Amino acid sequence: MEYISVIQFAEKYGISVRTARHYCATGKIDGAFLTGKTWNIPADAVLPRKGKQHISPLLQRLRDEKETKLKGGIYHRTQIDLTYNSNHIEGSRLTKEQTRYIFETNTLGITTENTRIDDIIETVNHFRCIDYIIDHATDKITESHLKQLHLMLKANTSDSQKSWFAVGDYKRLPNEVGGEETVQPEEVHKHIKALLSEYNAIKEVQFDDILDFHVQFEHIHPFQDGNGRVGRLLMFWQCLQSGHVPFIITEERHLFYYRGLQNWGHLNDYLRDTCLTAQDQYKSLLKYFKIKY
Repeated sequence: MEYISVIQFAEKYGISVRTARHYCATGKIDGAFLTGKTWNIPADAVLPRKGKQHISPLLQRLRDEKETKLKGGIYHRTQIDLTYNSNHIEGSRLTKEQTRYIFETNTLGITTENTRIDDIIETVNHFRCIDYIIDHATDKITESHLKQLHLMLKANTSDSQKSWFAVGDYKRLPNEVGGEETVQPEEVHKHIKALLSEYNAIKEVQFDDILDFHVQFEHIHPFQDGNGRVGRLLMFWQCLQSGHVPFIITEERHLFYYRGLQNWGHLNDYLRDTCLTAQDQYKSLLKYFKIKY
């Protein structure tokens, strides 16, 4: 078991050190214990819940099926569809059947000479990222969450072996997206902090708030690589968190999705309609699995 300090826990969830220490002292953090005068907190410990939180039927079903490792349900389908499409948009060569086989058997199955090791690793990593957002769906999204998703997605890939590639941290070198300039590395923390602060202050999150957050996140492009996948994972998280039906951008719709990103701010219908169409497709799955929304 890996443990972190009170300071690290406070930074991870955006709370004060005093509050974190109080949670430990009052037994609100499972597994926390004292060594002398120092609290040791399990690295996977979550923030204590404040009051009664609403959990949608979908989120409850995802958590139940994840816990029981149920095959053939909405959790199973979401893992395969979201992982395959999000990775494929970014150039993965794995087929949907290969993605399904990896998830169901934890083995490779049939590969070809064109199969890339990174595609396999990032597929397994993406499954873990989805589990993470299901576990933390009701938590306020923080910078630590963003970095954790990136760390999980890129762990053990060839990028993680590069000295200049910051796995689990913001980019060190300037990058572009679609030929457009993005925020400089030294400015990323300031921009992400402001974006999260603005979003977390919204009392009732609307569908467009999620899309606007996504566009700003992609324009910042905080990580050296993996921004698209982290961003789409965040949209799924934000939908679960705010009670909106989630959606999965399929590889077939990725050009409409890119057009929507580029035109957001003056032609919002491009991205909105693409995401609403994807949402309708996910709603059909909920109807099939008899999940209320």
